[in-house]
Amino acid sequence: MLTLAIETSCDETACAVIKDGREVLSNIISSQIDVHRKFGGVVPEIASRKHIEAINNIIQEALDEANCTFKDLDLIGVTQGPGLVGALLVGISTAKALAYGLDIPLIGVNHIEGHICANYIEHKDLEPPFTCLVVSGGHTYLLNVKSYVDYELVGRTRDDAAGEAFDKVARALGLPYPGGPHIDRLAKIGDKDSIPFPRVYLEDGSYDFSFSGLKTAVLNYLNQMKQKGEEIIVEDVAASFQQAVLDVLVDKAFRLARETSSKKIVIAGGVAANEGLRNMLESRGEEEGIRIYYPSRILCTDNAAMIGSAAYYHYINGERSDLSLNVEPNLGLN
Repeated sequence: MLTLAIETSCDETACAVIKDGREVLSNIISSQIDVHRKFGGVVPEIASRKHIEAINNIIQEALDEANCTFKDLDLIGVTQGPGLVGALLVGISTAKALAYGLDIPLIGVNHIEGHICANYIEHKDLEPPFTCLVVSGGHTYLLNVKSYVDYELVGRTRDDAAGEAFDKVARALGLPYPGGPHIDRLAKIGDKDSIPFPRVYLEDGSYDFSFSGLKTAVLNYLNQMKQKGEEIIVEDVAASFQQAVLDVLVDKAFRLARETSSKKIVIAGGVAANEGLRNMLESRGEEEGIRIYYPSRILCTDNAAMIGSAAYYHYINGERSDLSLNVEPNLGLN
């Protein structure tokens, strides 16, 4: 079964052709990072216009690479939300036009669910149930994944997402956008124990996250050092900040895995590419007998292959979206 998937939730215009939910025949991504870098972040109106300019060519490129035509397709999958309204509308409008013109089914997909499904593409043996930690620029979720289409949301961020905190701290350190990879790189050579930044665990037993206070602690530290005229060792700040984030993420993921007797922890989202997070999870997993899964870096970024996988599993579950499908920029996952 061939699924053509479209992803335009933020600043990547992406299209993929997926066979039977797990085999990638093509996965084309057109990034706008260079366009938005000068602004220090994504400008929604510019992102929308760039999607419009790119979408038709990206779809054709995906079909060509998969060596198929529109007539070979069985299903259209598209990101419905969460994301930027204008950007999502470009993908949704295109997907509905294709589904109508080709007279094939349409499935609207939750972007966060897509990130989880990236692991099904990467790991052919992975099956639910498992514990899942989704960490990206806009979202931090801790979930029990009960089936391919059934998710129990156990914890989420109450303020800044982990990836958002990474980018804001990177900006304060004068690092380029996007800042997460630069923090990760510097953390490898810095002293993670040099600065005692706070670990915010919230109430006893809570699985929620909060990184706003940690971000503020870093900014306060930087301001105090500047006022005192003391040297700021950027590598040490990056390493100490990253460790404060990872300690909380990893501790809560393993606590949930133990509580649910899960032997699998899956990570997803852009921050799943963070080497510090991967290494810490794998080291702890070896100690506790829990296997760790994460996608390759190309599948950690926003891409359409993961959307195609999610669409496939909803389709075989008997679900369909009609042509009244609309964007949901604040779409939740539960």
